[in-house]
Amino acid sequence: MPSLETQTHKNRALILLALTQFMIVIDASITNVALPTIGRALEIDQTNLSWVVNAYTLTFGGFLLLGGRLADLIGRRRMFIIGLAIFGASSLLGGLAGSAAFLDGARALQGIGAAFVSPAALALVTTIFAEGSERNRALGVWGAVAGAGGAAGVLLGGILTEIDWRLVLFVNVPVAIGAIIAAPRILPAGKDPAEVKGFDIPGAISVTAGLALLVFAMIKASEEGWATTGTIARLAGSALLLLAFVVIELRAEHPLLPFSIFRLRTLRGANLAGVLTGMSMFSAFLFISYYLQYVLGYSAIETGLAYLPFSVEILTAALAAQLVTRIGFKPTLIGGLLVLAAGLFWFSRISTSGSYLTDVLGPMVVAGCGLGLTFVPIMIAAVTGTSGPLAGVASGLINTSLQVGGALGIAILVSVSSSRIAEFGPAAGTDHALVAGYSRAFLVGSGLAVLAALLSTVIISSKDSREHSEAARRDEAPVADI
Repeated sequence: MPSLETQTHKNRALILLALTQFMIVIDASITNVALPTIGRALEIDQTNLSWVVNAYTLTFGGFLLLGGRLADLIGRRRMFIIGLAIFGASSLLGGLAGSAAFLDGARALQGIGAAFVSPAALALVTTIFAEGSERNRALGVWGAVAGAGGAAGVLLGGILTEIDWRLVLFVNVPVAIGAIIAAPRILPAGKDPAEVKGFDIPGAISVTAGLALLVFAMIKASEEGWATTGTIARLAGSALLLLAFVVIELRAEHPLLPFSIFRLRTLRGANLAGVLTGMSMFSAFLFISYYLQYVLGYSAIETGLAYLPFSVEILTAALAAQLVTRIGFKPTLIGGLLVLAAGLFWFSRISTSGSYLTDVLGPMVVAGCGLGLTFVPIMIAAVTGTSGPLAGVASGLINTSLQVGGALGIAILVSVSSSRIAEFGPAAGTDHALVAGYSRAFLVGSGLAVLAALLSTVIISSKDSREHSEAARRDEAPVADI
């Protein structure tokens, strides 16, 4: 087993895990810029083109909780490697795709690989680094890399698309291979045989199917409308599956999701805030790209370069880690959400006669700062007080909250934007109508971030935050509540 006795060894492990998470996060956005080119190359119409992104989102969101529990069961390093192998192989297949169906299938498989890698990687971070200031610093790096991945994906996607759209998929292959080779030499196994005694197959099937159907329902709702028979039937089916999951978990001897974890008040609050943060921020990336390309007339590579100011998130994530140690994760999270809300509200003031300097640069910097200040404390709060067999569950849960929140936010805000644009009737295709729709979406996104701040104020425990901060300054781990 690799030695993790020195800080140097721990830092190597963190670099590997953060680099892998960077690749996973990038892949959620890297294809966005390439979509028009992919559509022309594979003759995919506008209606079906969105499934290049949706197929990945669907399986990523649906399999995250299962991935987290499997990591606890068979070992986090082993699950990390299995996920990377699936992700790398499916990236290669996607790059070789000659049809829409083949590409969508490869992207769905990519999502499964990502859902196995991401919670295993986060659980490894939480077990390698002791709770307190050490883990805060590690999650600060994690948050900076993961948060920057969204913007970097758009930039890298623009550059690679100009060369060949297939490179946006092929680029993952050497990274995955390198990480698979390095993992056994750098990472601990991350499993105690006594930690998990059984596996809840009925629970795994019901929650995976329920979450996947929920994400699918939200994706289709943005296309068909929320009041259609299909949308209502899918949402009802998802609700029944998730209700069945709850019943199964309450009776299971070895539940997939031990409900005892929800005794942690801070974990509950962090996951609610995670859903709302995903709803506000994931959709913001989409509408920023729309504004740059459809209103300001930017090319793919220009759109990618326009996202560079989001790199300020890297600096604020490092600052957030220090603030969590100094003042606690609760005030840091609330402050970050309010800054994020301010950036999105500023974005809602875009105009048809605007420019990058007047309408994009300023709010992008503010939103980037807010994202950095939000992401780190939300991850710390979500895993605070968890260890052993609950580390993978907590990691999978917060990843699921962010991902499902992102899918829900895109579905809702696309509907909000489309409804506003439709109000212009025959003029719906004009810049004025588009800007009105995007502006409405940004405004709702800002409201969601404010709501997340309010819920964090009420639900997240000030006592937990204060004790975590005090223990971090003493380099001690606070005692878990469960």
